[in-house]
Amino acid sequence: MSEEKHFISGNDAIAMGVRLSRPHVISAYPITPQTIVVERLSEMAEDGSLDAEFMHVESEHSAMSAAMGVSAVGARAFTATSSQGLLYMAEGLFYASGGRFPIVMMNGNRALALPWSIYGDQSDSLGLLNSGWIQVYVEDAQEALDMVIQAYKIAEHKKVLTPFMVNLDGFILTHTYELVSVPKQEIVDKFLPPFTTVNKMDFERPMNMGMSTSPKDNLEYKYQQHRAVMDSVQVIKDVDKEYEELFGRGYGGLIKSYRIEDAEAVLIVLGSITGTVKVVVDKMRADGHKVGVIKIRYMRPFPEEELLEECSHIKSIGVIDKNISFGYEGTVFTHVNSAIAKSGFSPFIMNFIAGLGGKDISKSHIEGMFMTLLEGDKKKNKVQFVGMGVQINE
Repeated sequence: MSEEKHFISGNDAIAMGVRLSRPHVISAYPITPQTIVVERLSEMAEDGSLDAEFMHVESEHSAMSAAMGVSAVGARAFTATSSQGLLYMAEGLFYASGGRFPIVMMNGNRALALPWSIYGDQSDSLGLLNSGWIQVYVEDAQEALDMVIQAYKIAEHKKVLTPFMVNLDGFILTHTYELVSVPKQEIVDKFLPPFTTVNKMDFERPMNMGMSTSPKDNLEYKYQQHRAVMDSVQVIKDVDKEYEELFGRGYGGLIKSYRIEDAEAVLIVLGSITGTVKVVVDKMRADGHKVGVIKIRYMRPFPEEELLEECSHIKSIGVIDKNISFGYEGTVFTHVNSAIAKSGFSPFIMNFIAGLGGKDISKSHIEGMFMTLLEGDKKKNKVQFVGMGVQINE
């Protein structure tokens, strides 16, 4: 058998995916809800099932700094974080992308303080979209494991050489147990070769790394970063196709649609809420409502072309945002709305802010969103807060 079934959490799935990817160094600092990932990897390093150095550093900032050092000598690096820890790493994120270090990092999506919360929304990673990292959002534990393996192949591609963030909804995925197919090591080795790069410290081929620059050529460096993320689009599609051919599981590349062929109203989502929306779509379809869902898998690179192709016939579009850019709207909505504005077609579009601080998004909430879209009342505020426990008069 090329795979084994394991009943594991999303965190365990990430750790297994990392082990199968054969990193050289794990730089670790624990933070809820990510802690289990680095605990499992420390156990694997201790019992010998993972041949890697395990560095328990003093902070998230140090974890990212260490990962950059590892990548700078041409080795494969992994780290993990969440919420305030991701923010503490923020300085290093820009260094890592600017240095073209293909680090893979898991982020357990969690709300940002204040108020202090250990529960999950997507404010942390979406707040760092401009850091130059590729960002993927997974739906379940199986996708989490598979995406760690794919992430290394994408990030390390010579046309990309860009760090990669795998995002899991905190607790909903990190701590929930599911049946996951875990590939055999020899099959993963066939898919993911050892890491090789010219972007490293080398006595035989000295190069300047981590350099300063002047205003006259800074733009050119930043354009190269931008070009690499844009070039990753085709690499992502190719890697996903190759993975499906080898393992029998593909994820559609940058987006994944469900029952949208004749849909009149569609919800656009990220991450684990996709499964609940699919259940509601099936129920409403049975009641005669033409609804569907589009899962955005990658926020960077943003799938503008793919999204517009799928949405060109849709009358009403809603975007669920588990974040808010205070004083404006949700970040995902901003991106989707911008893409549609450039396209020339004009669907009815709304932004639903929900799930902040881990608040439950129920099936009735989702059905209500669909009904709002089907009604198409253009007098309604385009930004709706869903599931408010206290009535707010505006």
